[in-house]
Amino acid sequence: MSSSAPLRDPYKPAARVAGQRQDVWSIVNEAAAASPMQPIVNMGQGFFGYNPPQFVIDAAKLALDKVDCNQYSPTKGRPRLKKAIADAYSPFFGRKLDPEKEVTITTGANEGMLSAFMGFLERDDEAIVFEPFFDQYISNIEMPGGKVVYVPMHPPPNGAFETSSAGEWTINMDALEAAITPKTRMIVLNSPHNPIGKVFSREELLAIGAMATKHNLILLSDEVYDKLYYVPFTRIATLSDDLWQRTLTVGSGGKNFYATGWRVGWLMGPEHLIKYVSAAHTRICYSSVSPLQEATAIGFEEADKYNFWEESKKEMKGKMDKFNKVWQELGLPYSDPEGGYFVLVNMAKVKLPEDYDFPPHVAERPRDFKLSWFLIKEVGVAAIPPTEFFTPENAHIVEDWLRFAVCKNDEILETAMERLRGLKKYIKE
Repeated sequence: MSSSAPLRDPYKPAARVAGQRQDVWSIVNEAAAASPMQPIVNMGQGFFGYNPPQFVIDAAKLALDKVDCNQYSPTKGRPRLKKAIADAYSPFFGRKLDPEKEVTITTGANEGMLSAFMGFLERDDEAIVFEPFFDQYISNIEMPGGKVVYVPMHPPPNGAFETSSAGEWTINMDALEAAITPKTRMIVLNSPHNPIGKVFSREELLAIGAMATKHNLILLSDEVYDKLYYVPFTRIATLSDDLWQRTLTVGSGGKNFYATGWRVGWLMGPEHLIKYVSAAHTRICYSSVSPLQEATAIGFEEADKYNFWEESKKEMKGKMDKFNKVWQELGLPYSDPEGGYFVLVNMAKVKLPEDYDFPPHVAERPRDFKLSWFLIKEVGVAAIPPTEFFTPENAHIVEDWLRFAVCKNDEILETAMERLRGLKKYIKE
C-alpha cells in the first residue's frame, strides 16, 4: 500500500537540541588547537588545576573498599552525606536541618537544578534568570517546557575606565518587577555569582525576596561557591521564615572540595519543596555516585579539623590578588570579585588589528569572541567571552569584557601573567 504522506526523517533531532549555534567551548577549543602558542594556558573553563585535599582523596580510596559504597545509594542520597550536610549547614541557616526531609543529594549541582525545574515547571511556566547566567540554567528550564525570562545586570558606569567592585553590578528592581507575569513560577539567583564574582547584599536579597513573597514565587538560590566569599555572605533562605519556605538552596561538593569531576551536589530546603526535587531526580538518574558521596560526607566531617574552609578561602583570594596584578600593570580595569574564582576584565583599551583574519563564525559574534580568539592565537591564553551568558539583545553590556578563572596552580597563573604582558603593544588609551 502506498502513502502520499511525506517521509519523516528518522534522524531529525528534537527541537530542544537542534539548531544550536556553535557553543563557546568548541570555539575556544578550536582556537586553542590552531594557535602557534603551545601549550595554551587555559584560564577559561572553571575546573581546578590541582587535586582535592589529601583527606578527601583518602576518603574516596577507602570508600572503594566498602561493598555498600560500590552499589546503588538510596535515591535521595546516602544517609551519612545527608547528615553531614545537615550538620554542616544548620548553623548557617539558623535552624536544625532534617537530613531525611530537607536535604537531597543529586548528580552534581547542575542535575539538582534540572530536578528542581522538572519538579515545579509545567509547560509555558516562566522562570526569571539574571544576565549573565550560568548557561545550563537555560536548557534546564526549557527541557520541561518552561520559558526563560531575562533580567540583565549592569556594570557600574565607570567599569570601562577604572577597577571597581563586583558588588557594583546591579539589578534594576523595577525591571525585575516588570518581568513578573501571572505565568512566573520561579526566580533563579546565583550568589556568589558566576561570572561576575558578585555577592548579593542583604538589601538586594530582601528586595528580591519581597517580590517572591508578593507574587508567591519559588526561589532557586544557586550557592555553589558558598565557601569562597571575601565579603560578608548572606543566604536568602535565612532572611525570614517565609523565604525559607519558598527557597531551594543549591550546593556543590565539586566546588567545595576542588573535585568538579565527582558530580556530587545537593539541594536544601523545606520538605514541601525538597520532596518534589527528589521525585524528579529519581526519574532522571535514580541515584548518584555512591563512593564519592561517602568521600564528600567524610570531607564535611573532617574539614574543620584541617581548618579547610578558611584555608581554602585564603588560598583562592591569594590566587585572585596575585593574578589581578597583571591588569594593574597593563592599566586594564577589572571587576574585583567578592567571591568565587572568576574575574571579569574590561578590554575596551585593547585595539584589535583592523585587518585581523577572524573565521566567519567568530567575526559574526560580539567583540568579546574576537578578543577571546585573538588572545588565544596571539598571546596563548584562553579566556571566556561573557556574551555567551547574555541574550543577543543585551550582549552589548559585556562585549568588551573577558572572564578568567584563577583556580589554577601558581606556576600556571605566573605563565598566564607573563603571556598577558604581551597585550601591552595592543593597548591604546
